[in-house]
Amino acid sequence: MSKKESFVKGTLILAAAALVARVLGLAQRVPLEHLFNVTGNAAFAQANTVYLMLLPLATAGIPSTLSKMVSERYALNRPHEAQQVYRAALIFAAVVGVLMSAILYIGAPYYADYAKVPESTLAIRAIAPALLLFPSIAMMRGYFQGRNNMMAGGISQIVEQIARVSTAILLAYILLKQGYDNTWIAAGASFGSVLGSVGAFGIMLYYAIKMRRTEEKVALYDSNAARLPLLGIYKDIFKLSIPIVLSSVTVPVVSFIDTTFIVPLLSGQTGLEEAIRALGIYGNRAISVAGIPPVLAIALSTSLIPIISAAYARKDEQHLQRQVTLAMRISILTGTPIVVSLVVAAYSINGLLFSSLDGSGIVAMLTAGTIFQITMMTTNSILLGMGKSRISMYYVLAGILVKLAASFLLSKVFGIYGIIGATALCFIVITLLNLRMLKSIVSFTIMGKRWGGFAVAVLASGGIGYGLNEAGIMLTRLMPDRVAYLITCLVVGAAVVIIYLVLLIVLGVLGRQEIAGYPRVLQKVLNPLMRLQPARVRASE
Repeated sequence: MSKKESFVKGTLILAAAALVARVLGLAQRVPLEHLFNVTGNAAFAQANTVYLMLLPLATAGIPSTLSKMVSERYALNRPHEAQQVYRAALIFAAVVGVLMSAILYIGAPYYADYAKVPESTLAIRAIAPALLLFPSIAMMRGYFQGRNNMMAGGISQIVEQIARVSTAILLAYILLKQGYDNTWIAAGASFGSVLGSVGAFGIMLYYAIKMRRTEEKVALYDSNAARLPLLGIYKDIFKLSIPIVLSSVTVPVVSFIDTTFIVPLLSGQTGLEEAIRALGIYGNRAISVAGIPPVLAIALSTSLIPIISAAYARKDEQHLQRQVTLAMRISILTGTPIVVSLVVAAYSINGLLFSSLDGSGIVAMLTAGTIFQITMMTTNSILLGMGKSRISMYYVLAGILVKLAASFLLSKVFGIYGIIGATALCFIVITLLNLRMLKSIVSFTIMGKRWGGFAVAVLASGGIGYGLNEAGIMLTRLMPDRVAYLITCLVVGAAVVIIYLVLLIVLGVLGRQEIAGYPRVLQKVLNPLMRLQPARVRASE
Protein backbone atom coordinates (compact mmCIF):
# COMPACT_ATOMS: atom_id res chain seq x y z
CA MET A 1 0.00 0.00 0.00
CA SER A 2 1.39 3.42 -0.97
CA LYS A 3 1.81 6.23 1.55
CA LYS A 4 -1.02 8.19 -0.04
CA GLU A 5 -3.35 5.18 0.03
CA SER A 6 -2.42 4.50 3.66
CA PHE A 7 -3.15 8.13 4.58
CA VAL A 8 -6.50 8.16 2.76
CA LYS A 9 -7.48 4.75 4.14
CA GLY A 10 -6.64 5.81 7.69
CA THR A 11 -8.60 9.01 7.25
CA LEU A 12 -11.63 7.15 5.89
CA ILE A 13 -11.59 4.60 8.74
CA LEU A 14 -11.46 7.34 11.35
CA ALA A 15 -14.05 9.41 9.49
CA ALA A 16 -16.47 6.48 9.31
CA ALA A 17 -16.01 5.71 13.00
CA ALA A 18 -16.34 9.37 13.97
CA LEU A 19 -19.46 9.76 11.82
CA VAL A 20 -21.09 6.74 13.47
CA ALA A 21 -20.09 8.16 16.87
CA ARG A 22 -21.56 11.58 16.01
CA VAL A 23 -24.80 10.07 14.73
CA LEU A 24 -25.10 7.97 17.89
CA GLY A 25 -24.37 11.05 19.97
CA LEU A 26 -27.11 12.95 18.16
CA ALA A 27 -29.40 9.94 18.60
CA GLN A 28 -28.77 10.24 22.32
CA ARG A 29 -29.46 13.97 22.53
CA VAL A 30 -32.80 13.75 20.70
CA PRO A 31 -34.71 11.51 23.18
CA LEU A 32 -32.97 13.14 26.15
CA GLU A 33 -33.99 16.59 24.93
CA HIS A 34 -37.59 15.36 24.96
CA LEU A 35 -37.21 13.86 28.46
CA PHE A 36 -35.57 16.91 30.04
CA ASN A 37 -37.09 20.23 30.95
CA VAL A 38 -35.14 23.50 30.64
CA THR A 39 -33.12 22.79 33.81
CA GLY A 40 -32.32 19.21 32.80
CA ASN A 41 -31.09 20.33 29.38
CA ALA A 42 -28.80 22.95 30.91
CA ALA A 43 -27.44 20.58 33.59
CA PHE A 44 -26.68 17.80 31.09
CA ALA A 45 -25.07 20.28 28.66
CA GLN A 46 -22.79 21.68 31.35
CA ALA A 47 -21.73 18.25 32.64
CA ASN A 48 -20.76 17.08 29.15
CA THR A 49 -18.96 20.30 28.25
CA VAL A 50 -16.89 20.36 31.45
CA TYR A 51 -15.98 16.70 30.96
CA LEU A 52 -15.01 17.15 27.30
CA MET A 53 -12.85 20.13 28.21
CA LEU A 54 -11.07 18.30 31.03
CA LEU A 55 -10.47 15.12 29.04
CA PRO A 56 -7.70 16.47 26.78
CA LEU A 57 -6.23 18.32 29.76
CA ALA A 58 -6.19 15.04 31.70
CA THR A 59 -4.18 13.39 28.93
CA ALA A 60 -1.92 16.49 28.66
CA GLY A 61 -1.82 16.21 24.88
CA ILE A 62 0.19 12.98 25.15
CA PRO A 63 -1.87 10.90 22.64
CA SER A 64 -0.90 13.22 19.77
CA THR A 65 2.67 13.39 21.07
CA LEU A 66 2.73 9.62 21.43
CA SER A 67 1.46 9.17 17.88
CA LYS A 68 4.23 11.46 16.64
CA MET A 69 7.02 9.89 18.72
CA VAL A 70 6.01 6.31 17.89
CA SER A 71 5.71 7.09 14.19
CA GLU A 72 9.15 8.73 14.11
CA ARG A 73 10.85 5.89 15.98
CA TYR A 74 9.39 3.19 13.77
CA ALA A 75 10.36 5.24 10.71
CA LEU A 76 13.93 5.34 12.08
CA ASN A 77 13.83 1.58 12.93
CA ARG A 78 13.88 2.06 16.71
CA PRO A 79 10.79 0.11 17.86
CA HIS A 80 12.18 -0.66 21.34
CA GLU A 81 12.25 3.03 22.20
CA ALA A 82 8.69 3.40 20.93
CA GLN A 83 7.53 0.67 23.31
CA GLN A 84 9.23 2.29 26.28
CA VAL A 85 7.62 5.63 25.47
CA TYR A 86 4.22 3.89 25.24
CA ARG A 87 4.61 2.24 28.66
CA ALA A 88 5.61 5.54 30.25
CA ALA A 89 2.50 7.18 28.77
CA LEU A 90 0.26 4.46 30.25
CA ILE A 91 1.75 4.97 33.73
CA PHE A 92 1.07 8.69 33.49
CA ALA A 93 -2.50 8.00 32.32
CA ALA A 94 -3.28 5.75 35.28
CA VAL A 95 -2.09 8.33 37.82
CA VAL A 96 -3.68 11.38 36.21
CA GLY A 97 -6.99 9.54 35.69
CA VAL A 98 -7.42 9.13 39.44
CA LEU A 99 -6.41 12.74 40.15
CA MET A 100 -8.64 14.36 37.51
CA SER A 101 -11.65 12.25 38.44
CA ALA A 102 -11.29 13.32 42.07
CA ILE A 103 -10.80 16.98 41.14
CA LEU A 104 -13.94 17.01 38.96
CA TYR A 105 -16.03 15.30 41.64
CA ILE A 106 -14.89 17.63 44.43
CA GLY A 107 -15.01 20.80 42.31
CA ALA A 108 -18.46 20.15 40.77
CA PRO A 109 -20.57 22.29 43.16
CA TYR A 110 -18.18 25.25 42.97
CA TYR A 111 -18.23 25.32 39.16
CA ALA A 112 -22.02 24.80 39.01
CA ASP A 113 -22.58 27.75 41.36
CA TYR A 114 -20.21 29.99 39.39
CA ALA A 115 -21.99 29.16 36.11
CA LYS A 116 -25.33 29.95 37.81
CA VAL A 117 -26.73 26.44 37.18
CA PRO A 118 -26.30 24.74 40.61
CA GLU A 119 -28.60 21.94 39.45
CA SER A 120 -25.75 20.59 37.28
CA THR A 121 -23.69 19.46 40.33
CA LEU A 122 -25.06 15.90 40.37
CA ALA A 123 -24.66 15.48 36.61
CA ILE A 124 -21.02 16.64 36.75
CA ARG A 125 -20.28 14.27 39.65
CA ALA A 126 -21.96 11.39 37.81
CA ILE A 127 -19.69 11.83 34.79
CA ALA A 128 -16.47 12.25 36.84
CA PRO A 129 -15.59 8.48 37.10
CA ALA A 130 -15.30 8.32 33.28
CA LEU A 131 -12.00 10.19 33.66
CA LEU A 132 -10.52 7.16 35.43
CA LEU A 133 -10.22 5.13 32.21
CA PHE A 134 -10.28 7.64 29.36
CA PRO A 135 -6.68 8.85 29.77
CA SER A 136 -5.49 5.25 29.30
CA ILE A 137 -7.85 4.78 26.34
CA ALA A 138 -6.48 7.96 24.77
CA MET A 139 -2.88 6.75 25.16
CA MET A 140 -3.73 3.44 23.52
CA ARG A 141 -5.41 5.22 20.62
CA GLY A 142 -2.41 7.50 20.21
CA TYR A 143 -0.05 4.52 20.08
CA PHE A 144 -2.14 2.68 17.49
CA GLN A 145 -2.41 5.83 15.36
CA GLY A 146 1.36 6.14 15.47
CA ARG A 147 1.49 2.61 14.10
CA ASN A 148 -0.97 3.60 11.33
CA ASN A 149 -3.57 1.22 12.79
CA MET A 150 -6.73 3.34 12.78
CA MET A 151 -9.17 0.42 13.08
CA ALA A 152 -8.64 -0.14 16.81
CA GLY A 153 -9.44 3.45 17.73
CA GLY A 154 -12.36 3.54 15.31
CA ILE A 155 -14.05 0.44 16.71
CA SER A 156 -13.47 1.57 20.29
CA GLN A 157 -15.19 4.87 19.46
CA ILE A 158 -18.25 3.08 18.13
CA VAL A 159 -18.47 0.68 21.09
CA GLU A 160 -18.00 3.58 23.49
CA GLN A 161 -20.87 5.51 21.92
CA ILE A 162 -23.22 2.51 21.80
CA ALA A 163 -22.62 1.78 25.51
CA ARG A 164 -22.87 5.47 26.45
CA VAL A 165 -26.00 6.25 24.46
CA SER A 166 -27.97 3.15 25.42
CA THR A 167 -27.10 3.51 29.11
CA ALA A 168 -27.83 7.24 29.20
CA ILE A 169 -31.27 6.91 27.61
CA LEU A 170 -32.19 3.85 29.70
CA LEU A 171 -31.16 5.40 33.02
CA ALA A 172 -32.85 8.71 32.22
CA TYR A 173 -36.08 6.93 31.29
CA ILE A 174 -36.06 4.74 34.42
CA LEU A 175 -35.42 7.73 36.69
CA LEU A 176 -38.20 9.70 34.98
CA LYS A 177 -40.68 6.85 35.49
CA GLN A 178 -39.62 6.52 39.12
CA GLY A 179 -40.59 10.15 39.70
CA TYR A 180 -37.13 11.69 40.12
CA ASP A 181 -36.67 15.34 39.19
CA ASN A 182 -34.59 16.57 36.24
CA THR A 183 -31.48 17.05 38.38
CA TRP A 184 -31.31 13.29 38.97
CA ILE A 185 -32.39 12.43 35.43
CA ALA A 186 -29.53 14.52 34.01
CA ALA A 187 -27.12 12.76 36.40
CA GLY A 188 -28.35 9.36 35.22
CA ALA A 189 -27.85 10.34 31.60
CA SER A 190 -24.36 11.67 32.36
CA PHE A 191 -23.39 8.38 34.00
CA GLY A 192 -23.70 6.75 30.57
CA SER A 193 -20.23 8.11 29.76
CA VAL A 194 -18.77 5.96 32.53
CA LEU A 195 -20.04 2.73 30.98
CA GLY A 196 -18.97 4.03 27.59
CA SER A 197 -15.42 4.31 28.91
CA VAL A 198 -15.55 0.71 30.16
CA GLY A 199 -16.62 -0.55 26.72
CA ALA A 200 -13.92 1.47 24.91
CA PHE A 201 -11.22 0.28 27.31
CA GLY A 202 -12.18 -3.35 26.72
CA ILE A 203 -11.82 -2.95 22.95
CA MET A 204 -8.45 -1.19 23.19
CA LEU A 205 -7.17 -3.84 25.60
CA TYR A 206 -8.15 -6.57 23.14
CA TYR A 207 -6.28 -4.90 20.27
CA ALA A 208 -3.24 -4.20 22.46
CA ILE A 209 -2.94 -7.86 23.47
CA LYS A 210 -3.45 -8.96 19.86
CA MET A 211 -0.71 -6.64 18.55
CA ARG A 212 1.65 -7.67 21.33
CA ARG A 213 1.31 -11.35 20.44
CA THR A 214 1.81 -10.66 16.73
CA GLU A 215 4.97 -8.64 17.28
CA GLU A 216 6.44 -11.16 19.70
CA LYS A 217 6.19 -13.76 16.92
CA VAL A 218 8.36 -11.63 14.62
CA ALA A 219 10.84 -10.89 17.44
CA LEU A 220 10.14 -7.17 17.45
CA TYR A 221 10.85 -6.97 21.15
CA ASP A 222 14.34 -7.34 22.55
CA SER A 223 14.75 -7.85 26.28
CA ASN A 224 18.40 -6.81 26.02
CA ALA A 225 17.64 -3.46 24.36
CA ALA A 226 18.96 -0.36 26.12
CA ARG A 227 16.52 1.07 28.66
CA LEU A 228 15.62 4.73 28.39
CA PRO A 229 15.42 6.57 31.73
CA LEU A 230 11.78 7.17 32.71
CA LEU A 231 12.38 10.79 33.65
CA GLY A 232 14.08 11.37 30.31
CA ILE A 233 11.05 9.95 28.49
CA TYR A 234 8.68 12.21 30.40
CA LYS A 235 10.91 15.21 29.71
CA ASP A 236 10.72 14.51 25.97
CA ILE A 237 6.97 13.83 26.12
CA PHE A 238 6.02 16.96 28.05
CA LYS A 239 8.33 19.15 26.00
CA LEU A 240 6.13 18.28 23.03
CA SER A 241 2.80 17.58 24.69
CA ILE A 242 2.22 20.76 26.69
CA PRO A 243 2.09 22.94 23.55
CA ILE A 244 0.09 20.19 21.81
CA VAL A 245 -2.58 20.01 24.52
CA LEU A 246 -3.09 23.77 24.37
CA SER A 247 -3.44 23.50 20.59
CA SER A 248 -5.73 20.47 20.59
CA VAL A 249 -8.22 21.66 23.24
CA THR A 250 -9.36 24.69 21.25
CA VAL A 251 -12.86 23.42 20.48
CA PRO A 252 -13.57 21.97 23.97
CA VAL A 253 -12.24 25.15 25.60
CA VAL A 254 -14.39 27.36 23.37
CA SER A 255 -17.47 25.24 24.19
CA PHE A 256 -16.55 25.39 27.88
CA ILE A 257 -16.26 29.19 27.71
CA ASP A 258 -19.69 29.41 26.09
CA THR A 259 -21.51 27.07 28.50
CA THR A 260 -19.84 28.79 31.45
CA PHE A 261 -20.64 32.37 30.42
CA ILE A 262 -23.91 32.13 28.45
CA VAL A 263 -26.06 32.39 31.58
CA PRO A 264 -23.96 35.06 33.38
CA LEU A 265 -23.68 37.19 30.22
CA LEU A 266 -27.29 36.89 29.08
CA SER A 267 -29.25 36.75 32.35
CA GLY A 268 -29.03 40.53 32.80
CA GLN A 269 -30.50 41.11 29.33
CA THR A 270 -33.05 38.33 28.96
CA GLY A 271 -33.67 37.14 32.51
CA LEU A 272 -32.30 34.00 34.21
CA GLU A 273 -34.92 31.57 32.85
CA GLU A 274 -34.44 32.66 29.22
CA ALA A 275 -30.64 32.53 29.59
CA ILE A 276 -30.84 28.95 30.92
CA ARG A 277 -33.13 28.05 28.00
CA ALA A 278 -30.55 29.47 25.56
CA LEU A 279 -27.84 27.40 27.26
CA GLY A 280 -29.95 24.25 26.86
CA ILE A 281 -30.52 24.92 23.15
CA TYR A 282 -26.86 25.70 22.58
CA GLY A 283 -25.55 22.70 24.55
CA ASN A 284 -28.01 20.00 23.48
CA ARG A 285 -29.23 21.06 20.04
CA ALA A 286 -26.71 23.36 18.35
CA ILE A 287 -23.55 21.55 19.49
CA SER A 288 -25.03 18.19 18.43
CA VAL A 289 -25.83 19.35 14.89
CA ALA A 290 -22.68 21.47 14.54
CA GLY A 291 -20.59 18.47 15.54
CA ILE A 292 -21.37 16.64 12.28
CA PRO A 293 -19.43 18.70 9.66
CA PRO A 294 -16.00 18.48 11.38
CA VAL A 295 -16.14 14.66 11.48
CA LEU A 296 -13.86 14.25 8.45
CA ALA A 297 -11.57 17.03 9.66
CA ILE A 298 -11.16 15.27 13.01
CA ALA A 299 -10.31 12.00 11.26
CA LEU A 300 -8.04 13.82 8.81
CA SER A 301 -6.26 15.63 11.64
CA THR A 302 -5.72 12.43 13.62
CA SER A 303 -4.35 10.40 10.71
CA LEU A 304 -2.35 13.36 9.40
CA ILE A 305 0.01 13.81 12.36
CA PRO A 306 2.03 10.57 11.96
CA ILE A 307 2.17 10.95 8.14
CA ILE A 308 3.40 14.55 8.28
CA SER A 309 5.71 13.70 11.15
CA ALA A 310 7.41 10.84 9.29
CA ALA A 311 7.83 12.93 6.11
CA TYR A 312 9.22 15.83 8.09
CA ALA A 313 11.66 13.54 9.95
CA ARG A 314 12.93 12.17 6.59
CA LYS A 315 13.10 15.73 5.16
CA ASP A 316 10.91 14.55 2.25
CA GLU A 317 9.75 18.02 1.17
CA GLN A 318 7.98 16.87 -2.00
CA HIS A 319 5.86 14.32 -0.14
CA LEU A 320 5.21 16.87 2.61
CA GLN A 321 3.95 19.42 0.08
CA ARG A 322 1.58 16.86 -1.51
CA GLN A 323 0.16 15.81 1.86
CA VAL A 324 -0.43 19.39 3.04
CA THR A 325 -2.19 20.27 -0.24
CA LEU A 326 -4.27 17.07 -0.18
CA ALA A 327 -5.27 17.56 3.45
CA MET A 328 -6.42 21.15 2.97
CA ARG A 329 -8.39 20.38 -0.17
CA ILE A 330 -10.11 17.31 1.28
CA SER A 331 -11.08 19.14 4.47
CA ILE A 332 -12.55 22.17 2.69
CA LEU A 333 -14.19 20.42 -0.29
CA THR A 334 -15.83 17.69 1.80
CA GLY A 335 -16.77 19.81 4.82
CA THR A 336 -18.45 22.63 2.91
CA PRO A 337 -21.49 20.81 1.43
CA ILE A 338 -22.31 19.28 4.82
CA VAL A 339 -22.14 22.71 6.48
CA VAL A 340 -24.29 24.30 3.75
CA SER A 341 -26.91 21.51 3.93
CA LEU A 342 -27.26 21.74 7.70
CA VAL A 343 -27.36 25.55 7.74
CA VAL A 344 -30.07 26.01 5.09
CA ALA A 345 -32.16 23.18 6.56
CA ALA A 346 -31.66 24.17 10.22
CA TYR A 347 -35.35 24.99 10.74
CA SER A 348 -36.47 21.61 9.38
CA ILE A 349 -33.76 19.74 11.31
CA ASN A 350 -34.90 21.43 14.51
CA GLY A 351 -38.52 20.50 13.83
CA LEU A 352 -37.61 16.92 12.92
CA LEU A 353 -35.34 16.09 15.86
CA PHE A 354 -36.27 18.21 18.81
CA SER A 355 -39.27 19.09 20.94
CA SER A 356 -39.86 22.58 19.52
CA LEU A 357 -38.75 24.93 16.75
CA ASP A 358 -37.08 27.33 19.20
CA GLY A 359 -33.44 28.13 18.54
CA SER A 360 -33.26 27.29 14.83
CA GLY A 361 -31.15 30.41 14.29
CA ILE A 362 -28.74 29.31 17.03
CA VAL A 363 -28.35 25.90 15.38
CA ALA A 364 -27.78 27.47 11.94
CA MET A 365 -25.25 30.05 13.08
CA LEU A 366 -23.13 27.71 15.18
CA THR A 367 -23.10 25.17 12.32
CA ALA A 368 -22.07 27.83 9.78
CA GLY A 369 -18.96 28.62 11.83
CA THR A 370 -17.76 25.01 11.72
CA ILE A 371 -16.22 25.51 8.26
CA PHE A 372 -13.59 27.65 10.03
CA GLN A 373 -13.31 25.04 12.77
CA ILE A 374 -12.49 22.50 10.06
CA THR A 375 -9.69 24.62 8.56
CA MET A 376 -8.35 25.44 12.02
CA MET A 377 -8.18 21.78 13.07
CA THR A 378 -6.51 20.69 9.83
CA THR A 379 -3.85 23.42 9.88
CA ASN A 380 -3.23 22.83 13.60
CA SER A 381 -2.53 19.14 12.96
CA ILE A 382 -0.16 19.92 10.09
CA LEU A 383 1.85 22.24 12.35
CA LEU A 384 1.88 19.63 15.12
CA GLY A 385 3.15 17.01 12.68
CA MET A 386 5.97 19.36 11.69
CA GLY A 387 6.99 19.81 15.31
CA LYS A 388 5.71 23.39 15.44
CA SER A 389 3.51 22.75 18.46
CA ARG A 390 4.81 25.74 20.38
CA ILE A 391 3.93 28.14 17.58
CA SER A 392 0.53 26.49 17.23
CA MET A 393 0.01 26.94 20.97
CA TYR A 394 0.65 30.69 20.74
CA TYR A 395 -1.82 31.01 17.87
CA VAL A 396 -4.48 29.11 19.81
CA LEU A 397 -3.96 31.33 22.85
CA ALA A 398 -4.35 34.39 20.60
CA GLY A 399 -7.59 32.97 19.19
CA ILE A 400 -9.00 32.21 22.64
CA LEU A 401 -8.19 35.73 23.83
CA VAL A 402 -10.06 37.07 20.79
CA LYS A 403 -12.94 34.73 21.66
CA LEU A 404 -13.17 35.96 25.26
CA ALA A 405 -13.01 39.64 24.35
CA ALA A 406 -15.47 39.30 21.45
CA SER A 407 -17.93 37.26 23.56
CA PHE A 408 -18.15 39.98 26.21
CA LEU A 409 -18.44 42.78 23.64
CA LEU A 410 -20.74 41.17 21.06
CA SER A 411 -23.08 39.57 23.60
CA LYS A 412 -24.10 43.06 24.77
CA VAL A 413 -25.39 43.86 21.27
CA PHE A 414 -26.36 40.53 19.70
CA GLY A 415 -26.98 38.30 22.72
CA ILE A 416 -26.40 34.57 22.13
CA TYR A 417 -25.63 35.27 18.45
CA GLY A 418 -22.78 37.54 19.48
CA ILE A 419 -21.29 34.74 21.58
CA ILE A 420 -21.54 32.32 18.64
CA GLY A 421 -20.07 34.92 16.28
CA ALA A 422 -17.11 35.28 18.64
CA THR A 423 -16.52 31.53 18.33
CA ALA A 424 -16.31 31.75 14.52
CA LEU A 425 -13.98 34.74 14.83
CA CYS A 426 -11.69 32.70 17.10
CA PHE A 427 -11.43 29.91 14.50
CA ILE A 428 -10.79 32.40 11.68
CA VAL A 429 -7.94 34.10 13.55
CA ILE A 430 -6.22 30.78 14.34
CA THR A 431 -6.64 29.52 10.75
CA LEU A 432 -5.11 32.67 9.24
CA LEU A 433 -2.16 32.59 11.62
CA ASN A 434 -1.59 28.87 10.93
CA LEU A 435 -1.71 29.35 7.16
CA ARG A 436 0.80 32.19 7.33
CA MET A 437 3.23 29.98 9.24
CA LEU A 438 2.71 26.97 6.94
CA LYS A 439 3.41 29.09 3.86
CA SER A 440 6.77 30.05 5.35
CA ILE A 441 7.70 26.36 5.83
CA VAL A 442 6.40 24.60 2.73
CA SER A 443 5.08 25.93 -0.59
CA PHE A 444 1.54 24.77 -1.30
CA THR A 445 -1.72 25.98 -2.83
CA ILE A 446 -5.16 24.97 -1.70
CA MET A 447 -7.18 25.78 -4.82
CA GLY A 448 -5.25 28.56 -6.53
CA LYS A 449 -7.37 30.26 -9.20
CA ARG A 450 -10.30 27.93 -8.55
CA TRP A 451 -11.64 29.84 -5.53
CA GLY A 452 -14.13 31.71 -7.75
CA GLY A 453 -15.67 28.49 -9.05
CA PHE A 454 -15.78 27.13 -5.50
CA ALA A 455 -17.63 30.23 -4.27
CA VAL A 456 -20.19 29.95 -7.10
CA ALA A 457 -20.78 26.28 -6.24
CA VAL A 458 -21.33 27.11 -2.56
CA LEU A 459 -23.66 30.07 -3.17
CA ALA A 460 -25.70 28.33 -5.86
CA SER A 461 -26.18 25.08 -3.95
CA GLY A 462 -26.93 26.98 -0.74
CA GLY A 463 -29.45 29.27 -2.43
CA ILE A 464 -31.30 26.40 -4.08
CA GLY A 465 -31.21 24.41 -0.83
CA TYR A 466 -32.70 27.33 1.11
CA GLY A 467 -35.50 27.70 -1.45
CA LEU A 468 -36.29 23.99 -1.23
CA ASN A 469 -36.34 24.20 2.56
CA GLU A 470 -38.83 27.08 2.49
CA ALA A 471 -41.01 25.14 0.06
CA GLY A 472 -40.74 21.99 2.16
CA ILE A 473 -41.96 23.77 5.28
CA MET A 474 -45.27 24.31 3.49
CA LEU A 475 -45.74 20.54 3.49
CA THR A 476 -46.65 20.80 7.19
CA ARG A 477 -50.09 21.97 5.99
CA LEU A 478 -50.61 18.70 4.12
CA MET A 479 -49.11 16.04 6.40
CA PRO A 480 -47.79 15.51 9.95
CA ASP A 481 -45.06 17.99 10.83
CA ARG A 482 -42.26 15.51 11.45
CA VAL A 483 -42.94 13.66 8.20
CA ALA A 484 -42.82 16.97 6.32
CA TYR A 485 -39.57 17.98 8.03
CA LEU A 486 -38.01 14.57 7.29
CA ILE A 487 -38.85 14.82 3.58
CA THR A 488 -37.56 18.39 3.48
CA CYS A 489 -34.25 17.47 5.15
CA LEU A 490 -33.66 14.58 2.75
CA VAL A 491 -34.51 16.64 -0.35
CA VAL A 492 -32.43 19.64 0.74
CA GLY A 493 -29.42 17.50 1.69
CA ALA A 494 -29.45 15.56 -1.58
CA ALA A 495 -30.00 18.67 -3.70
CA VAL A 496 -27.21 20.67 -2.07
CA VAL A 497 -24.65 17.86 -2.35
CA ILE A 498 -25.52 16.99 -5.98
CA ILE A 499 -25.64 20.60 -7.19
CA TYR A 500 -22.42 21.44 -5.33
CA LEU A 501 -20.60 18.42 -6.77
CA VAL A 502 -21.81 19.02 -10.35
CA LEU A 503 -20.80 22.68 -10.20
CA LEU A 504 -17.35 21.82 -8.83
CA ILE A 505 -16.79 19.65 -11.89
CA VAL A 506 -18.40 21.95 -14.47
CA LEU A 507 -16.48 24.97 -13.18
CA GLY A 508 -13.20 23.06 -13.10
CA VAL A 509 -12.68 23.11 -9.34
CA LEU A 510 -12.28 19.32 -9.49
CA GLY A 511 -10.18 17.86 -12.33
CA ARG A 512 -9.29 14.38 -13.50
CA GLN A 513 -5.77 14.57 -12.09
CA GLU A 514 -7.05 15.44 -8.63
CA ILE A 515 -9.75 12.76 -8.70
CA ALA A 516 -7.08 10.20 -9.59
CA GLY A 517 -5.64 10.71 -6.09
CA TYR A 518 -8.94 9.90 -4.36
CA PRO A 519 -10.04 6.45 -3.12
CA ARG A 520 -11.34 4.09 -5.81
CA VAL A 521 -14.90 4.22 -4.51
CA LEU A 522 -15.01 7.99 -4.99
CA GLN A 523 -13.33 7.68 -8.38
CA LYS A 524 -16.13 5.39 -9.57
CA VAL A 525 -18.70 7.99 -8.52
CA LEU A 526 -16.89 11.05 -9.84
CA ASN A 527 -15.38 9.82 -13.12
CA PRO A 528 -18.76 9.51 -14.96
CA LEU A 529 -19.58 13.08 -13.88
CA MET A 530 -16.40 14.32 -15.53
CA ARG A 531 -18.24 14.13 -18.85
CA LEU A 532 -20.10 17.24 -17.72
CA GLN A 533 -16.88 19.22 -17.67
CA PRO A 534 -16.43 21.49 -20.72
CA ALA A 535 -13.53 20.63 -23.05
CA ARG A 536 -11.86 24.01 -22.49
CA VAL A 537 -11.75 23.36 -18.74
CA ARG A 538 -10.23 19.89 -19.24
CA ALA A 539 -7.62 21.33 -21.60
CA SER A 540 -6.53 23.91 -19.03
CA GLU A 541 -5.54 21.29 -16.43
